[in-house]
Amino acid sequence: MTDLPNPRLLSLRDAVARRDKLRTEGKQVVLTNGCFDLLHTGHVYFLSEAAKLGTALFIALNGDASVQALKGSTRPVQNATERAYLLGQLNFVDTLITFGTPRLTAEIKALKPDVYAKAGDYTLETLNLEERSALEAAGAQIRFLPYLEGYSTTSLIAKINAAAQTF
Repeated sequence: MTDLPNPRLLSLRDAVARRDKLRTEGKQVVLTNGCFDLLHTGHVYFLSEAAKLGTALFIALNGDASVQALKGSTRPVQNATERAYLLGQLNFVDTLITFGTPRLTAEIKALKPDVYAKAGDYTLETLNLEERSALEAAGAQIRFLPYLEGYSTTSLIAKINAAAQTF
């Protein structure tokens, strides 16, 4: 099935309209982003904690070419439609968008989140300077959440590969 239904996956324009509606209702939008290639415990833990920082969690999902550029030629394991579908099934996710550029700057400027959340393997110093400047210009609070050690897509792929060797 290539066309998975996902009412939470919006265009940037529609996500901005949703964000504007939430703002008029006095609600706070939390924005995060990532590849989320193979959804795992570490992802769900981080996203559930990020959702607690505001009223609505918006996720900007790296497009397939962006994941490949970041992670290598064998990634993503699942395409953007599949990844967005899985994320859209989490009840604490409000809105999803995909982006194909290396940086999230344009999306940050458009969405103007109240809070921007990243996992604790990032710091203020390791955030991309252009993205950080856009967040600061938007007045977003930048929050780093605890990183759940031992849970990563890379380690999950290694476990799967090791298990496959036993067959």
